[in-house]
Amino acid sequence: MTTGRDGPGDETDRIFELQEEVEQLKEAVSAHAVVDQAIGMMVALGRVTPDEGWAVLKDVSQHTNIKLRSVADLILIWGRNGDMPPEIRAELEEALDRHGPTQIPGSPPE
Repeated sequence: MTTGRDGPGDETDRIFELQEEVEQLKEAVSAHAVVDQAIGMMVALGRVTPDEGWAVLKDVSQHTNIKLRSVADLILIWGRNGDMPPEIRAELEEALDRHGPTQIPGSPPE
């Protein structure tokens, strides 16, 4: 006859699983916030819609083979200190050209 209770090992395993799940959820929330902030920068600086800002980030990620979260991080760093790797900047400009009406502010004239 079973009592419906798990043994101590099963409870420990379940606690571990829940702790891992909580950590994954924290990371997902953090990544989502970073991506949303980068989309906001694209909206403000690139004069695109939020959907176009998302498309710009995806394009840059795909064309540079850099994870989207990392691209978003680079854009936020650029917003804080003005530094961006040249290959990311070039791809960002191309993506904005495809999705939006303007150049990145501070870009050299064409």
